[in-house]
Amino acid sequence: MAGFSPPDDTVLDRLKAIVGADGWRAPNEAARYFDDPRGRFEGRACLVLLPKSTDEVARIVRLCNETGTGLIPWGGGTGVVAGQLSPDNDNAIILSVERLNRVREINAQDFAMVAEAGCILENVHAAAAEHRLMFPLSMASKGSCTIGGNLATNAGGIQVLRHGNARDLCLGIEAVLPSGEVLSELSPLRKNNTGYDLRHLLIGSEGTLGIITAATLVLKPIDPDTVTALCAIASPAQALTLFSELRKRLGDSLSGLELMSGFGIGLVTRHFPSLRNPFSDPHDWVLLAEISGPEGMRERVEVALADCLDSDLLADVVIATSETQRTNLWDLRENTPDANRLEGAICNSDTAVPISRIEGFIRETQAAVLATHQGLRLNSYGHIGDGNIHHNVFPPEGVAKAAFVSEHPGIIEAVRDAIDRVTIDFAGAISAEHGIGRLKVPDLLRYGAPPKLAAIRKIKAALDPNGIMNPGAIID
Repeated sequence: MAGFSPPDDTVLDRLKAIVGADGWRAPNEAARYFDDPRGRFEGRACLVLLPKSTDEVARIVRLCNETGTGLIPWGGGTGVVAGQLSPDNDNAIILSVERLNRVREINAQDFAMVAEAGCILENVHAAAAEHRLMFPLSMASKGSCTIGGNLATNAGGIQVLRHGNARDLCLGIEAVLPSGEVLSELSPLRKNNTGYDLRHLLIGSEGTLGIITAATLVLKPIDPDTVTALCAIASPAQALTLFSELRKRLGDSLSGLELMSGFGIGLVTRHFPSLRNPFSDPHDWVLLAEISGPEGMRERVEVALADCLDSDLLADVVIATSETQRTNLWDLRENTPDANRLEGAICNSDTAVPISRIEGFIRETQAAVLATHQGLRLNSYGHIGDGNIHHNVFPPEGVAKAAFVSEHPGIIEAVRDAIDRVTIDFAGAISAEHGIGRLKVPDLLRYGAPPKLAAIRKIKAALDPNGIMNPGAIID
């Protein structure tokens, strides 16, 4: 496997010629391509390439394959597991898809859009809205993450409950394989049983099997009525009971369901003073619910929540009555990652467990983390409707992150291991929506089933025998 072997000047000059004078950056001009959103890593590279077409990507990959030159695909740089970074090697070549940013086609009859990999997710939303349609993948980083990155990591986000992950919203794919050949299967087919589905193999592969250059995305009609409610509850167990009742009453109209702690709400409102907790009384937990459907949905939701209030399934509820109020409620959730960072999180987890086991998982994880150091604080929150719970762990109150980590060597690894061990005990997955990248390779090797790891290595070797595609990501 080539890894990041040093490319000679001749290879670098040939790569620069493919993209032209405005299509490459030297390392000293490319600081933003080396940033880690959570500040844990700093990337390195000898060259950044910015191709503007699939043909240019193919020519780059073909040359890298011939010369054994390692490539790292880069979308919006929002990945949090170092999949888009080379922290330990200057020989990496970063291939950014940001100039592949056209919406090639929108077909309202097929309810489909062909978008290039560098399209920003929020721009895809806007393009769909012009046709009175929506692309229902959404997350806090929608203003900077790209479709290519969303698919490469099989991103989740806040509407998985109703619409599924990125994988479920992709009908077709265009990608450059490690050989430099272009796989072009962009037809908006809902049914296609013609052998192995390479689309699904590439989605979630984090650029280790090829570079996605375009995709055919699922579009859906915009629901006439959307209701957003913040429900005060006593515990995660009560959240699950409320979820069950709302799903029985409202069915698939329930599109988003976010669990947040009172501690977490306090973090957000402290670090973002323009935001406020809509409840006058403190509550240990809240559940942010969004329900979308035909006209008249608001009345159904109000009746259902009133009945839940009468049955003591929730302590209080705030229902947004305007788009501004809806945005304010969602801002409490979408600013949570930034609040965690500002508070000095030493660990940010991304795990999933069966929905029925969420309450026990949160309780046991918090106990396991506190066993590593009694003064630690936790903000547990996440997409309760699909079992994806994030634990963010902070130093004791009043203690700076840098000082705490310095005084307690190995604490970050101990906390991560504690969370992983509880996740596995609860039949969960150590990565739910962020991927493996480079950060979690040791975790996957430790907890992954041997037959699965062997199959991953065989697939990688078969498609990328020269090891040029994102070396070191997912598998060693």
